[in-house]
Amino acid sequence: MPGTLTAMDADIGGEVLVLIDDPALLHSIRRVAAAADRRLDEVDLADARHTWASAPLVVLDTRAAIACCQRLPRRRRVVLLCAGAPGIDEWRIATAVGAEHVLAVPEDEAALVTVLGEQPQKPEADGSVVAVVGGCGGAGASTMATAVALCAAAGARAEPTLLLDADAWGSGLDVLLGLEDVPGLRWSGLSIEGGRISSDALRDALPARGEQLRVLSCSRSGHASAGPTPAAARAVIDASRHAGDLVVCDLSRFPGPVTETVLELADLVVLVVPATVRACIAAGKVAQWIIERNPNQGVVVRGPAPGGLRGSDVAEVLDLPLIASIRAERSLTAMLEHGGLKPGRRSALAAAASAILDTAAERPRSREWAA
Repeated sequence: MPGTLTAMDADIGGEVLVLIDDPALLHSIRRVAAAADRRLDEVDLADARHTWASAPLVVLDTRAAIACCQRLPRRRRVVLLCAGAPGIDEWRIATAVGAEHVLAVPEDEAALVTVLGEQPQKPEADGSVVAVVGGCGGAGASTMATAVALCAAAGARAEPTLLLDADAWGSGLDVLLGLEDVPGLRWSGLSIEGGRISSDALRDALPARGEQLRVLSCSRSGHASAGPTPAAARAVIDASRHAGDLVVCDLSRFPGPVTETVLELADLVVLVVPATVRACIAAGKVAQWIIERNPNQGVVVRGPAPGGLRGSDVAEVLDLPLIASIRAERSLTAMLEHGGLKPGRRSALAAAASAILDTAAERPRSREWAA
């Protein structure tokens, strides 16, 4: 097994376009830019169009973000800076302008230094990110995430896919795929010290299932360090997205820095909910927490339904779009115990996975959502 894969240091350069009126925010960005050794181009909104497209990075406040949504085309590498913790209005504005980061000062100044130090990438392709979250314990989110990755990497779709395990307290997605004994990189062997990571080097180091699917799993050390840090999760997702890969993330339903980082990057968040009243109550809490961070959320309802709840009933209770409703599969448990998940092409699980991929394909990227 490879020992450690370390992120490459990034060269930096170019003036950062700053569209900020608030004196306190302006003071913060100047101080942070000095720490990151970056030059700033502070302009009025009326003059922003001249350098909007060419600037390597744009940092703006809420007022400027609203105006830019109305006057300027979308672009990459936008940071929304807030005075204090962002609320739901700030997140909606960030989504509308296509901001990749929403940072509060002074709390997030260290993160802002990191962002200013990142090398802007000019990818030839743009992949997508699908996050799968369980609405309650035992909802089957890990199984669904694995099925989505398998469906994407095989058959007519056959696209490069990364299955990313972001729940350090789970059994490990390599186990679900039957790859627990296959040599390759796990989160515990990935070192992110700054900069960016090579997507090619990452794919070469990971355990594979077929030609297109790679999995980055948590190790089974029984400690939270077996999983990713927020910086590592962001670096891996960004590298894979910019390489044109589909990234499917299995997330914990509990709030935490890693979960929040992945939610921020996701183009679609899928909530998996069993068709029971108790599950709906628990999922309602999870859905509300998620939607405050990413409004691009849909639900998959999983049978059996002992009380007769339909998928449409659960979706209505949660006030979320219904992506798929699937019946129980009796053979699933035995399949997972003997060689890993291998859903049949006509299975209910494969149908739900296909519906998730269709939904993700039909919707714009997270950088293109309107508020």
